[in-house]
Amino acid sequence: MKLNFLAAGRVRMRKSIYLPDADRSEMIDLPVSSALIRHKQGNVLFDTGCHPSAVDNAEARWGGMAKLMKPLMRTEETLLPSLACVGLAPDDIDVVVNSHLHPDHCGCNVFFKRATILAHAAEIEAASVEGAEAKGYLRAEWDLGRPMETVTGEKDLFGDGSVVLLPLPGHTPGSVGALVNLDRDGPFLLASDAVSLRQHLDTDIPPRNTVDKEAQLKTYEEVRRIEKSGATIICGHDDAQWHGLRKGAEGYE
Repeated sequence: MKLNFLAAGRVRMRKSIYLPDADRSEMIDLPVSSALIRHKQGNVLFDTGCHPSAVDNAEARWGGMAKLMKPLMRTEETLLPSLACVGLAPDDIDVVVNSHLHPDHCGCNVFFKRATILAHAAEIEAASVEGAEAKGYLRAEWDLGRPMETVTGEKDLFGDGSVVLLPLPGHTPGSVGALVNLDRDGPFLLASDAVSLRQHLDTDIPPRNTVDKEAQLKTYEEVRRIEKSGATIICGHDDAQWHGLRKGAEGYE
């Protein structure tokens, strides 16, 4: 089994959203990524990043969210070109797992027409209620008019313990991570925005865009437990960590 980290966008936001003590004038640049898991039973993408149309016209794609989340990427830094660099096209993907349904995590779902798309039941419910767009759920990004497979608890994706989906609520009601157990490089926890920045895990201070702080603190405890067991924690938007990862065709096994 192989794990590849793929560029899937880049955005700029107010730093105080992520680090509450920061001055409101400060900004932070955040990588947006996808993880490709190549298993003998199928190819899996964990998150699909930003839709490429946001590169040239974010407001048309994201509406008012474009004022809060400014895209910095070029088209070649979005998911489909990144996927092509490892020799794959959208129809080569069998499963898409959305950690949650914000537009920087499910924006390219639309291209994976052959794949089964998974999300937590609580996340689909949160994205479906009246007023959900004000909380960052843009229906055009996640509701593709075809069924999504729901996750409610832990899910062993292939039945062999190699890829296990874990509920990690807090950032959103249905945030999930993926524990990927590699033979050579060991376990990786793809935490997504359950741990947006490493600093959140180290200080136990959730970002401001957390919907349930009590749940988030419990998630931090669980992530630290997984880390103590030997896993490498992959944060959702940590630029320093992103620069240190092997990316593209240079992956992990």
